[in-house]
Amino acid sequence: MDKVVFLLSILSLGVSSQSITDSQRLFTIAVSRVQHLHLLAQRLFADFESSLQTEEQRQLNKIFLQDFCSSDYIISPIDKHETQRSSVLKLLSISYRLIESWEFPSRSLYGGSAQRYQIPPKLSELMRGIQLLIKANEDGVEMFSDSVVPQLAPYGNYYQSLGEDESLRRSYELLACFKKDMYKVETYLTVAKCRLSTEANCTL
Repeated sequence: MDKVVFLLSILSLGVSSQSITDSQRLFTIAVSRVQHLHLLAQRLFADFESSLQTEEQRQLNKIFLQDFCSSDYIISPIDKHETQRSSVLKLLSISYRLIESWEFPSRSLYGGSAQRYQIPPKLSELMRGIQLLIKANEDGVEMFSDSVVPQLAPYGNYYQSLGEDESLRRSYELLACFKKDMYKVETYLTVAKCRLSTEANCTL
């Protein structure tokens, strides 16, 4: 009887280890993809800023500091300490919502077509990967009910006909918010991935 219990414990450990290995692989892919998206966001924003006059940059930066991103309605950790205290499932859920909020607005980001056209499919791929990671966690499927993950309204009035000045401001805001949100997701996924390794130091 003792041998049977011992064998079952070994098999259970093997299954658990395999599950952790699979999650680590998925996390590695997800982190790599969001890092690439964050890099694209930084490039698009830098290219846009370089096309502006100095005074335009100053005014737009001043306006943006007083404004907010639509994704700010998504409740997320307020600082690195809260991020580190958040559960893996919570970090994954927030990351999913942030990525989902850009699925449509990302099609109207300012920038060269070669870079812009890469973003929507990469966001969709990342969403699928995060969804798999959420479902791999206990009760993860429940995170996708309409009551938990509401559909966000599109980013402001970016899709409407705008005057030249307002269009310039909207392009600046979209790029700045996109860069900000990709940084958030990169941080959350990196911390969540680190949690799988008990020996790792997950401090930010």
